[in-house]
Amino acid sequence: MRAPDLLEDGWCLESGADYHALNPETFEIPDAAIRRNLRVGDFAKLIFAIAVEGDEEPIYERMWVVVREVAGEGYFGLLDNAPDIDENDEFWIGTELPFGPEHVIDVQAGDAESPGYAARTPLKSWPRD
Repeated sequence: MRAPDLLEDGWCLESGADYHALNPETFEIPDAAIRRNLRVGDFAKLIFAIAVEGDEEPIYERMWVVVREVAGEGYFGLLDNAPDIDENDEFWIGTELPFGPEHVIDVQAGDAESPGYAARTPLKSWPRD
């Protein structure tokens, strides 16, 4: 699966595992076994770099996604937060996106309703090729 690209898509994901490796005492993340075994309906918090028109540097936001599909060693999720910006028309609640265990910085177990929430039609689907 193609990873999101800041230039092509206007956003990308940061590696929580890399942040943790640089600062293990201050940047805690769930154990690798937890990050590799998410289920449909679980929630994962990810770090997004989002391009903003007119700014040279992206902004960074930590936002939740609900796991929609387990895809090999990665996942597809639906964005469950609205970015705190107005300038990015492509990236809103309900956008489908791919991510891997390395991107996950926090996890919340799903509940009885979250698999149904995850199964709804995405606002924008991610290409599978």
